[in-house]
Amino acid sequence: MSAVNPRPVERGGGALVPSIEVEGLEKHFGSLVAVGGLTFSVQPGEVFAFLGPNGAGKSTSINILCTLAMPTSGKARVAGFDVVTHPGDVRRHIGLVFQEETLDDQLTAEENLRFHAVLYGLDKVQRKERIARVLELVQLTERSADLVSTFSGGMARRLEIARAMLHTPAVLFLDEPTIGLDPQTRSLVWDDVDTLRREEGVTIFLTTHYMEEAEIANRIAIIDHGLIVALDTPERLKASVGADTVDLQTNDNPAALSAIRAAGFHAEQGADKLTVFTENGESQVAHLVEIVGGGVTSVHVHRPNLDDVFLHFTGREIREQAGEAHSGMVRAWGHRR
Repeated sequence: MSAVNPRPVERGGGALVPSIEVEGLEKHFGSLVAVGGLTFSVQPGEVFAFLGPNGAGKSTSINILCTLAMPTSGKARVAGFDVVTHPGDVRRHIGLVFQEETLDDQLTAEENLRFHAVLYGLDKVQRKERIARVLELVQLTERSADLVSTFSGGMARRLEIARAMLHTPAVLFLDEPTIGLDPQTRSLVWDDVDTLRREEGVTIFLTTHYMEEAEIANRIAIIDHGLIVALDTPERLKASVGADTVDLQTNDNPAALSAIRAAGFHAEQGADKLTVFTENGESQVAHLVEIVGGGVTSVHVHRPNLDDVFLHFTGREIREQAGEAHSGMVRAWGHRR
C-alpha cells in the first residue's frame, strides 16, 4: 500500500465525490434503534461534527462508517467506497481515533508509530518521513523517544491523532477525542487538528458533546436518539433559534415595558426583569436605556449559542449519560490495549 492515498476522486463532469455519503442509514440492536435513518454528506476538506449527548448514536454511526459495524439498512460510502462491499478500501483511506486510548504505553512514541506504519504497509523510507512529519504536526518531536507511560492524557491523544495520520488518509474520524481532558488541553488538541486540516488537506469527521468543540466545524449535525434533528453551519443554527435578548432590570419595570413597546420593540416582562428580543442586542443597549429614561439597574445581553440550539431542537439541555457500548469493536480494528 502506498503511503499517499488518492485524494478525492471526480465524477463525470469534474464534480468531486463527497468524502462521506450516507443515505437512510440504520442500526438496530434487537428492539433498540441506535441509528434511526441518517442521510447526509460531507465534502472534501470539510470539518463536520456530530453534536449530541452520550448514547445519541454518534459512536455507532462512526463504527459503521469505519467498517467496525454492519448497518441494519441504508447505504454509506467513505472516500468513494461502499462500507459494506469494499471495507478494505474504506480502511485504507481513513484514520480513526477512538474514545478509548489504544496506545501501547510500554513503547515509545516513535515505536508506537513505527509499529502501525508497518501495519499500514509503508516502506522504510516512507515510515521515516511520515513519522517525522506527524510528530511535527502534533508538536511531539522532542518526546519521540519517551515512553508513552510518561505522557499526559493530552499528549497521548495527540499521539493517537498522529498515528491515525501516518498513511495520509483522506478522512480522519475523531470519536470524542478530547473526552476527559481539561479545557486548555482540549484547545491544544484542536489546534493540532486544525493544522492537519490546513497542511494535509484531510476531511475531518468528529463527534462531541462539548458545545465549544462543535463550533470549530464547518457544519454541525445535531443528533439525538439516533436521528439528525438539525444540520447546518454553526452560525445558521444559532440564527434559527431567534434574535438576541436584552434583559433589563429597572426601578419601574411596568413603565419601562410600556416605553420600550411604544418604541416598536418586542418585549416581555418576567418576575423581576424585562426581556427585549432584538437583532444585534449589544448595539441596542444604549438606545434601550435612553428609551427607559434612566432607572436601569442592570443590563445583560444574550446571543443564541449551541446550548440554545440543542434545547430548541430537542426540548432539553444536552445531557450527560453513560457512553455507548462498543461491544469489543475497538479490538476488532486490531489495536492493542
